[in-house]
Amino acid sequence: MSLRLSLFALAMGATALPALAEEVNIYSHRQPELIQPLLDAFTAETGITVNVAFVDKGMVERLVAEGDRSPADLVLTVDIARLIEVVNAGVTQPVDSAVLTADIPAEFRDPANHWFGLTTRARVIYASKDRVKPGEITSYEDLADPKWKGRLCTRSFTNDYNVALTAAVLAHHDAAYTKTWLEGLKGNLARKPDGGDRDQVKAIWAGECDIALGNTYYLGQMLADPEQSEWANSVRIDFPVFEGGGTHMNISGVALTKAAPDHDAAVKLMEWLSSDEAQKIYAETNYEFPVKPGVERSELVKSWGEFTPDTLTLSDVAAKRPDALKLIEEVDFDN
Repeated sequence: MSLRLSLFALAMGATALPALAEEVNIYSHRQPELIQPLLDAFTAETGITVNVAFVDKGMVERLVAEGDRSPADLVLTVDIARLIEVVNAGVTQPVDSAVLTADIPAEFRDPANHWFGLTTRARVIYASKDRVKPGEITSYEDLADPKWKGRLCTRSFTNDYNVALTAAVLAHHDAAYTKTWLEGLKGNLARKPDGGDRDQVKAIWAGECDIALGNTYYLGQMLADPEQSEWANSVRIDFPVFEGGGTHMNISGVALTKAAPDHDAAVKLMEWLSSDEAQKIYAETNYEFPVKPGVERSELVKSWGEFTPDTLTLSDVAAKRPDALKLIEEVDFDN
């Protein structure tokens, strides 16, 4: 058993497992089961073992507290705001990799190479197949229209996904418009915000509401789950756009920690995650959009239709996040 893995297990309060000669330790906001097929494929190909600690809350605080003693090599997370938060905390380092800069388009990586996007996902409308006609809702702005009064469901608007969407509205419009938009959405709610994106699909199936906000990949996961497939089959995905823009996008991404005890192995994993093989696994198992050009979406994801991604840069959206959260709290959206 390696000393590094022992320290990693000790730090996470887990039982250490035997390690190979090289290893990469990850702190992840992503559930381990979502990324395990990728990591298993990487280990099979390279012989480098990968250990994942799911850190739902307090990841930045943990890394700051651990400092140079941190056993973590990489951070895997979702939402551009979380990636920028890690970078701004001073616990990452830039990666000089011709592979990563060639594989990942500039709009999906940090200009200083501190973070790199691995997949994209769209924040879309789940619409009842029975009660909402195709084309009846086409824009995010339209969600505030009183015609949807009592017909909208959503998870908490202080959730990262909805804060990012609100930040994008703010970037497209202004504070006064965004506050009015939030008030309109709140007025259209069929129930108090609750649960996650899957719960909104269940609510549509149960007739509690007709439309909901959600990320694309959740529907793929539900269709693959026998207990949830009936709910998922009751809705379709509609890709709304901003007035004068496109569909709101976000990413999952990776960053190399400043401590990175096994720097070289960690960079190998980062580069592998941008490869055709890894991007295809992401597409097939997680129902996300590959970030690398030329890698096709899964057949299921392609069946949801084509759309035009918004042109706002993710960094511009993240910069609006504090003001967006303030507006959400001002309208007391979740109460």
